[in-house]
Amino acid sequence: MNPKTIIFAAPKAEPASTSAWFFLALSRTPHVLVDIAMPAVAALLYLGAFPPMKVILLGLVAAFAGYTAVYALNDLVDHEIDREKLAYSGFDDSGKAEGYLDSLLTRHPVALGLLGYKAGLIWAVGWAMVSFVAAYMLNPVCAFILCLGAALEFVYCVTVRMSQLRILVSGTVKTMGAMAAVFAVDPHPSPVLTLLLFTWIFFWEIGGQKLPADWHDIEEDRQVGAKTIPAWLGKKITGAIILIALAVTVAINAILLAVSPAGSPLWWFVPAAGIWLFLLLSPALRLNITLDQNDVSVFFTRSSWYPMAMLIIVGIRIMII
Repeated sequence: MNPKTIIFAAPKAEPASTSAWFFLALSRTPHVLVDIAMPAVAALLYLGAFPPMKVILLGLVAAFAGYTAVYALNDLVDHEIDREKLAYSGFDDSGKAEGYLDSLLTRHPVALGLLGYKAGLIWAVGWAMVSFVAAYMLNPVCAFILCLGAALEFVYCVTVRMSQLRILVSGTVKTMGAMAAVFAVDPHPSPVLTLLLFTWIFFWEIGGQKLPADWHDIEEDRQVGAKTIPAWLGKKITGAIILIALAVTVAINAILLAVSPAGSPLWWFVPAAGIWLFLLLSPALRLNITLDQNDVSVFFTRSSWYPMAMLIIVGIRIMII
């Protein structure tokens, strides 16, 4: 049986599968692979150079394992409400653009009955332990940040029907990887530069990730009473908030490029501007014009590649210093 054919199927009566495919789907591994670029680019912008190889390798392990665990935690805590969504709509993506990053693998395999809850919990805890050990080897503060991020993710999930302001918790969670990366390369980081990095990632998460992801699931969220900004304020106001958040993101990104120890030649801003336009501003503007479900899928996926694109140009800049 090809898992792609059952992405939106009803749960089966037979025992849940333990196929590796569904473990990767539980952790949204395609998204993890692009997300881990954000801690990396934060470390490079802060340090202005490549850290020692030991730090790079431990950082990659800690970041991959941490994101894998936290995304799995999200689905495990949310599996009951996801089942409610399934009862209403079957996670129906008909009419939505293909290539939506979080739908590349099976969505919500535990809720669909394709993966056992206990198996998923063992998977999440195992990766969390790997991340904790690697983070602790980098700096005990990094391990604390990992635990804080997991705790905040739990709070975000359990408040799903309580307040739309939980989006602020989501924005904070996404910064945790970058904050840990900063402490990994400098045990006593600059408060100003650290705050700039925090604010930059926070607003990108709000405007480029969380709001479009909630917009993508707006009908399902309304059916189960989930508290999200798109379900509360509607698509038009959500689109305006997205543009404001991205404007702040781009402005802070420009400041970071200017003050980074890596230097700030004018040519650096040319590829950066191209990235801002293609991956963030252009699809966000189009979404505000059309308010179309296809365009929110395209925008979310493009925005997800933003950290990787910035990592490439910052890495190139450092290599040619």
